[in-house]
Amino acid sequence: MEEAAFLRQYDPTGYDRPSVAVDCVALGLWEGRLALLLTSRDRPPFAGDWSLPGGFIGIAESPEAAAERVLRDKAGLAGVAPEQVHCFGAVDRDPRMRIITIAYRVLLDPARMAALFLRAGQCLATIDPAGTVSQDGQPLRLAFDHDRIVRLTLDRLRATIDDAAFALLPDRFTLRELQAVHEAVLGRSLNKPAFRRRMLERGVLHGTGDLEAGRAFRPAELYVQRPKG
Repeated sequence: MEEAAFLRQYDPTGYDRPSVAVDCVALGLWEGRLALLLTSRDRPPFAGDWSLPGGFIGIAESPEAAAERVLRDKAGLAGVAPEQVHCFGAVDRDPRMRIITIAYRVLLDPARMAALFLRAGQCLATIDPAGTVSQDGQPLRLAFDHDRIVRLTLDRLRATIDDAAFALLPDRFTLRELQAVHEAVLGRSLNKPAFRRRMLERGVLHGTGDLEAGRAFRPAELYVQRPKG
């Protein structure tokens, strides 16, 4: 049978159709700690719990476009490039119906974090070394399987932090700021001389010769990420 004839007679209702959604983990440093954006759910299921910004993928929309829309409409983040983390498809992850979600992460530099406008029902929550999400020292209960999404996103960020750290920094930064990002993500202190030696030996940093402003005593040199290629 020719393909055109096959498609004309094909019955798409012959198979179940699960719904597909996106959930976005927007991460940045806030007051020296790793933080993410959450929204309080105002309706069932999980009314009163906190959730990641998310939404269903439109029938004519790609997953990437849906993630960009969610970040723009629900987090006020435009012009960002969400990066796919993982697909979460446990049969019972949503009590309403069969919903598969694709998790995306976006890493926010200090300027974007400072400009982040929290709407009613939103908060910036911190993530501790174990992946627990808290606000003002109190653990938050996350809806659906969003705690698992956050933990897996954190694990994958930690695995690539040597490269991913630059997305959490301004364009020009000190080695002290670079180490602070690593420590916030990894959840542990690092040996200063060993860390600086390792970063400089990787060949990905370029010293600008300029010094940071606003420090009266021994201002540090500013670095930029060396272009690839």
